Amino acid sequence: MTMTSEQAEWFAETFEKLAANVGQAVLGKNQVVRLVLTAMLAEGHVLLEDAPGTGKTMLARSLSATVQGSNSRIQFTPDLLPSDVTGITIYDQKTQKFEFHKGPIFATVVLADEINRASPKTQSALLEVMEEGRVTVDGVTYDAGRPFMVIATQNPIEQAGTYRLPEAQLDRFLIKTSIGYPDRASTVELLGGASTRDRSAALTPIITPQAVRDMADLAATNHVDTSVLEYVSHLCEETRNASESRLGVSVRGALAMVRAAKVWAASQGRNFVLPDDIKELAPVVWNHRFVMDPEAEFAGATPEAVMSRVLADVPAPQQRVTV
Repeated sequence: MTMTSEQAEWFAETFEKLAANVGQAVLGKNQVVRLVLTAMLAEGHVLLEDAPGTGKTMLARSLSATVQGSNSRIQFTPDLLPSDVTGITIYDQKTQKFEFHKGPIFATVVLADEINRASPKTQSALLEVMEEGRVTVDGVTYDAGRPFMVIATQNPIEQAGTYRLPEAQLDRFLIKTSIGYPDRASTVELLGGASTRDRSAALTPIITPQAVRDMADLAATNHVDTSVLEYVSHLCEETRNASESRLGVSVRGALAMVRAAKVWAASQGRNFVLPDDIKELAPVVWNHRFVMDPEAEFAGATPEAVMSRVLADVPAPQQRVTV
């Protein structure tokens, strides 16, 4: 069953309400808020990489406050253990049984703050749950539930005591973006409310986890024409063939794009995906999946430049399909 135009209009209206609620705390960053909401409704995860003090944690908290579900925060440090994230099995002497105590990863929205400060071993604890929505501890699998979303932050400036995220983990983030500094008007408004330390605390939850699941299921039915799917496939092939990249966009990355594009189109009241949706989302969905050739990277090549060239070289389908 394909999304109808009426359902797309309802989806867009609800999406705008969610964006407006988060926007009360994160001022002047409507595009970033929309991207994070897109990731949530596409059942993906977000990596926010930006300088300190730009509102990365505030954005994650605001989204948590908007959804009427559980949320948790994991402050990643070099001494953090995998069991601190997933949970641990403890022997209960009273019942004489082993009981699993869930870790903070079992929540609707999980804020993984400064994720690149944890060791690779701890970071790897997130691989299974981010891809499959479940955690395996001592041979027993536990479901993380729906909706489940990880919003990770990292500071690209400070390198002391940090570990580079492995490519396998980066590939599990649906979107990687930055917030940037607010414009002057938003900054003045923030300064006017400087006495309020946490603007997200004043937000009221306006959507239930069940409603998030319903919106995600509805977005999954949005129409994507075969020509658009071929366009996505062609773009991915070209990123792999680019001389500057050692690894281009994976199949997981192509699937992530289709899921994100369905939500992005629905958020604009459309029950079909356009090539323009792919072009608009390509930088945030695909750039972080590149593995650059060391020589090309040393010469100044960047994923952004490669992606821009590929988008310019690959012709987009001209036929615009409506349903």
